[in-house]
Amino acid sequence: MAESNEELTLDTMFEWLEKMPIPEGYKSEIVGGNIFTAPQRDTHWEIIFALAQQLNAKYSRSHIKSDVRIDFPGHLNGFACDVVALKDDAVRDDKGRWRYEDIEFVAEVISKGTASNYGPKKAAFASAGVPVYLIVDPYTGEWHLHTLPKGDEFHGTVTFGFGEEIDLTHTPVGLTLTTDEFPRD
Repeated sequence: MAESNEELTLDTMFEWLEKMPIPEGYKSEIVGGNIFTAPQRDTHWEIIFALAQQLNAKYSRSHIKSDVRIDFPGHLNGFACDVVALKDDAVRDDKGRWRYEDIEFVAEVISKGTASNYGPKKAAFASAGVPVYLIVDPYTGEWHLHTLPKGDEFHGTVTFGFGEEIDLTHTPVGLTLTTDEFPRD
């Protein structure tokens, strides 16, 4: 445990996580200084993989990340996003981690156990200037696209059901993503 006069940092919290007996197949991240773990289910992986495959039309495999720690603005925000697409000229920080400034796209697949995180994460992504934030909900069969970040809010939001295409041609992503094969939970 950190001493009372020591400032709590993301690095300290992730060191704690590494020592915890977290079962295989669980994703861990820190949102607003709180540690969350959630199981990765088959449905989630299918959607994550489908998105990554489609993003590969523009982004090299080395610039598409999943469940990799990236630190975001705000109080103790170390996220392990389901899918991240990085700019071609993305560089790692002095600790060897990818920088939020180089993100062009983030997608998250909703998990019942961590649904309360999407509001704080959305605000952190907007504050970070992430141009495209996609939330995919396999329980309702809908996707929610957030664009036009300013301050801690996104000013462009659209929601459609699975089967509708996600038009990102007017964003840095420059692609249209299909959702007709996304499974439901």
